[in-house]
Amino acid sequence: MLKKRKLKIGIVGCGAIGSSLAKEIAVNFRGSAVLSALYDIRAEKAQSLSRSLLKNTKLSVGSLDILIKKSGLVIEASAAAAAWEITRKAVSARRKVMVMSVGGMVGHLDELFRQASRNNTQVYFPSGAISGIDALKAADIAGVKKVLLTTRKHPFAFSGVEYVEKKFKLSGLKKDKVLFSGSASKAIKYFPQNINVAAILGLAGIGMYKTKVRIIASPAVTKNIHEILIESKAAKIFTRTENILHPQNPKTSFLAVLSAIATLKQILQPVKIGT
Repeated sequence: MLKKRKLKIGIVGCGAIGSSLAKEIAVNFRGSAVLSALYDIRAEKAQSLSRSLLKNTKLSVGSLDILIKKSGLVIEASAAAAAWEITRKAVSARRKVMVMSVGGMVGHLDELFRQASRNNTQVYFPSGAISGIDALKAADIAGVKKVLLTTRKHPFAFSGVEYVEKKFKLSGLKKDKVLFSGSASKAIKYFPQNINVAAILGLAGIGMYKTKVRIIASPAVTKNIHEILIESKAAKIFTRTENILHPQNPKTSFLAVLSAIATLKQILQPVKIGT
């Protein structure tokens, strides 16, 4: 019997999410996958992660192009501003891609579908820090009339967000403050590092312009909370996800990392579960 070849996986971005995924691949997926390369624009981060995983093997590489050549699957775990260029290059090289910074794909989706089809490859978008994506995809076949996402986060989660700092003073906030109400496309534009879940909702359902988003700074919450209301011809769906913050990055939900791991399992395993 021929031995099945392990999938070579390269990770772009060695922050909290990239590091978590790298450790998971190296430890728990080594039977079916191998970590082939790590790249970060801050080379020392990739080098440090490489040393912590495999002491006698150098995984860090000096460029994105080298990582793509060494990988069958490229995981983008960098930032929204870089996500499209990383994905474009990987797809052009006929590599599979998993995109964590889903918001970075907005405005490039038509080109992404064309390139992936032309190069006969696949692009994966994990569900992230929300529940209900399977139900939304199924309901959309019958016809979805409304998708509303309401996100509540502690004010410190919005530190460094230019849109917020120009319009609001959140220090000392005593009660809930609505920071944004509008389309998913605009939410992603103004909150590129905070609202990836809006992008995945738009992709899975009725699009970025019809999907509505409310973002609330709430001093009373200690978790990132996402509530989703879906109205369709098939069902009325409501989900609420109260996320534990990632221990290494409080701007990221722990579930977002676990969702990527679950997606990776789907890629590697012969039996697929869920819509």
